[in-house]
Amino acid sequence: MAIIAVAAVIAALLLLAQFWTEVMWFGQLGFSRVIWTEWGMRAALFTAGFVIMAGTVFWSFTAAYRSRPIYAPSTPEQATLDQYREAVEPLRRVVMIAAPVLVGFFAGVAASAQWRTVLLAFNSESFGQSDPEFGMDLGFFVFLLPAMRFTVGFLISVVVIAGIAGLVTHYLYGGLRVGPAAAGGPRTTAAARVHLAVIGAVGLLLIAANYWLDRYSLLTNTNDRFDGASYADVHAVIPAKGILTVVAVFVAALFIVTAFRGDWRLPAIGVGLMVVSAIAIGGIYPAVVQRFQVNPNAQELEAEYIQRNIDATLSAFDIEDVEKEQYDATTEAQEGALRSDAETAASIRLLDPQIVSPSFRQLQQNKQYYNFDDSLSVDRYEIDGESRDTVIAVRELNLDGLGQDQRNWVNDHTVYTHGYGVVAAFGEQPGPDGRPAFFEGGIPSQGAISELEDGYEPRIYFSPSTDTYSIVGAPEGTKAWELDYQADDEENGGQVNTTFTGDAGPSVGTFGSKLLYALKFGEEQLLFSDRVTSESQILYDRDPQARVSKVAPWLTLDNKVYPAVVDGRVKWIVDAYTTTDAFPYSTSTPLDEAVADTLTTQSGAPIELPEEVNYIRNSVKATVDAYDGSVDLYAWDSDDPILKAWTNIFPASIKPLDKISGDLMSHLRYPEDLFKVQRTLLSQYHVTDSAEFFSGQDFWNNPTDPTSDAATAPLQPPYYLTLQMPGQEQSSFSLTSTFIPGGNTDREVLTGFLAADADAGDEAGKKAEDYGKLRLLELPRDTTVPGPGQVQNNFDSNPTISEQLNILQIGASTVRRGNQLTLPVGGGLLYVQPVYIQSTGGTQFPLLRKVLVAFGDNIGFADTLDEALDQVFDGDSGIEAGDAGTAEDQAPIAPPDGEVTPGAEPTAEPTTEPSGEATTEPDTGGGGGATPELDAALQEAADALADSDAAQREGDWAAYGEAQDRLQQALEDAIAAEEAQSGSAG
Repeated sequence: MAIIAVAAVIAALLLLAQFWTEVMWFGQLGFSRVIWTEWGMRAALFTAGFVIMAGTVFWSFTAAYRSRPIYAPSTPEQATLDQYREAVEPLRRVVMIAAPVLVGFFAGVAASAQWRTVLLAFNSESFGQSDPEFGMDLGFFVFLLPAMRFTVGFLISVVVIAGIAGLVTHYLYGGLRVGPAAAGGPRTTAAARVHLAVIGAVGLLLIAANYWLDRYSLLTNTNDRFDGASYADVHAVIPAKGILTVVAVFVAALFIVTAFRGDWRLPAIGVGLMVVSAIAIGGIYPAVVQRFQVNPNAQELEAEYIQRNIDATLSAFDIEDVEKEQYDATTEAQEGALRSDAETAASIRLLDPQIVSPSFRQLQQNKQYYNFDDSLSVDRYEIDGESRDTVIAVRELNLDGLGQDQRNWVNDHTVYTHGYGVVAAFGEQPGPDGRPAFFEGGIPSQGAISELEDGYEPRIYFSPSTDTYSIVGAPEGTKAWELDYQADDEENGGQVNTTFTGDAGPSVGTFGSKLLYALKFGEEQLLFSDRVTSESQILYDRDPQARVSKVAPWLTLDNKVYPAVVDGRVKWIVDAYTTTDAFPYSTSTPLDEAVADTLTTQSGAPIELPEEVNYIRNSVKATVDAYDGSVDLYAWDSDDPILKAWTNIFPASIKPLDKISGDLMSHLRYPEDLFKVQRTLLSQYHVTDSAEFFSGQDFWNNPTDPTSDAATAPLQPPYYLTLQMPGQEQSSFSLTSTFIPGGNTDREVLTGFLAADADAGDEAGKKAEDYGKLRLLELPRDTTVPGPGQVQNNFDSNPTISEQLNILQIGASTVRRGNQLTLPVGGGLLYVQPVYIQSTGGTQFPLLRKVLVAFGDNIGFADTLDEALDQVFDGDSGIEAGDAGTAEDQAPIAPPDGEVTPGAEPTAEPTTEPSGEATTEPDTGGGGGATPELDAALQEAADALADSDAAQREGDWAAYGEAQDRLQQALEDAIAAEEAQSGSAG
């Protein structure tokens, strides 16, 4: 008993630790109502489900046992049952209680999982739009029908289990006989007959209700060609469900009659009639209508229902107002063709956020306990009065960068508690030597953003990569111990420390809270450490997406979270969606497939997404403060009925749009996952005529990523960039994607170009007028404009380009192709792809060395985008690209952290001094970095190759021979320089 008591106390403490720490966490964030509402509804549904299931099954057991006959008939069957009764009797009481409790528990768990469904049903809103078949408001289908289906399904399972319990008990104790009976003798006692007949009648009434609800659920059916009720569904299945409803009610009445008259033949005949009706009316008749009436005349008969599907899908996915334009794209590159697109061309982004993370890490990491995400973010900042596309990253805490001798509880949880600062580089302008042109960086932070914001809070306590807890805060006057950064300052002992002063986590200042969190994390140090003081707070669940998901479990989150410096703080911005799979006639789309592309593949599995949705709205913009972890949810689409329903449930959780500051508004953007879903649907639903949709001859596909090396290439991701679409008055920050022909073909020409206006504006509480506007350029069917795959093939197969890239790969270097951007400029489609070179050993980080450009079949390949554009457009593109000018013109505003000598590259990880402190001094002793001699030889080889090609085109064979001699000498010099470098490194 003592052991049991101790075990019970320990179990209770562990449960309390999990329960009450959650209460403390939500309370600190100001979202207590969320957890209490969820837990309260879960508890209510669990209780209701448990009581209904357990009570009904217990009643069925008890009623059957109490009404057992005193003297069972003397038959061979009963003699056998006597043996079972004798075996069961000692356990009868336990079984009659334990079995209902067990099934009740599982029923309660199943019921509690429906808390969202039930809450929405109680707080439903009108869509103000009726379905085309029944004329009912769509809110019935989205809010009420799912709850009704769950209730009916749950009650059917209750009746079935209770019926089985009563049937088994009656049979075991003689109330029901299966074997031969005396002539004219009853097979059931009167009590058993009433009991089973009543259960049967209730079950049939529930089946009737289920048939009736099936009629409405047909409007969200998934068919071969389109979703929603088809011709056969409307003209055969829906009437059949109505007939089966009446049949089920009729058979239920026969069971009631049997309860009083004692004749089982009528309900038996009725059940047989219902089975035959279900097969003939519910199965055979619709199949006959489909095969012999619909299939031969499908285009005509299904036209109305296909049109319903088109209209509903366009509405449900907010793609009904796409601005379509026929774009007669030319493939002829003419001199000065880009002159009218100067603003777009000057903003073409060359920095690939999926490639340059190692460059950020090498040049701006500063210390080994900081790191940058592998996939950086694209944003825009106003620099010197001009909006500039920006690649931005946060210097996050990275405990894995510490050596094992530095890893202990004190360091992990009280010293290394936060990251530090943001790093930003121009998107369209590289820096010297092909490095990112940083305009914000360093520790302490310095640069244009710091100046723009008049300084900002650089400490990053909350970030996606921070997966451990920290103890922060201390009494006033206590010496600080949270490490900020190292400094050459003897007064501070070589490092600058800080003490957290915000309100970011639950307090662990009392013994009770220390005990709860010690149990939660299994860390006894929480109880005994002197650094856990009366002013201490504990920070956990520090991933911004995890925090938003916890405080708003009813939202579906975008895979991408991105940082922005807003109003003097670093904010993580999370796009959130309201979704449903119950929108009538709309096409059901698997979210995980729709959002999958190269980026989600590289970042691992996406966050948890609903399996299927047929309605989605970007209804909420969420922010998480990187310093104090505070979460703000803003109603971005206040007209969304689903958001209105959740606002009724959690009125204090959602802030109105007018609470968004102008600074925050300037960094909000059109979300990637929503755009991916919309482009997936527009590959078919750009066709809005039912006859053309039925034929499917103009369906498109999204192209696979031409730069992917995977055996099965994922889709090409959409890209953020600033551009001016044809017909648009001025350029804007946009999200873009392309289309290629659909069907079973490997022919990859361009059929369409889609852009969403991603700029939310900069006015407080007001979205930009064109924000979210989708513009679709449809290319003529008789014009062959190369698609991304064809363009990449042209790049890779061009002999000049391949030879020059092979030269660049001589020795310990490798070529990395950046994202392939597509822009509708110059009357056609321009493709731009940066080319990076990095070492294959030692220090590895990519440097922008070349730029590939294509327009039609014309290709440019040069050191800068400006030069490559001129090559394509007959020597003069008509504009100056963002990288035009000298290396001095391209110098960053904020220099990389630490001085880097020419020809030397920083090491992959900062070296560690004997004292254990990291240093940012670069490693100049080889390790794969290119020497000046090798650089010069490679440049001479590239120049010689270009001169050779030019001479060949002009027929100047003397110049051609001279260029070939120069090329040969340059290659020999490059090989010699590489061998000398390798010998020096060895």
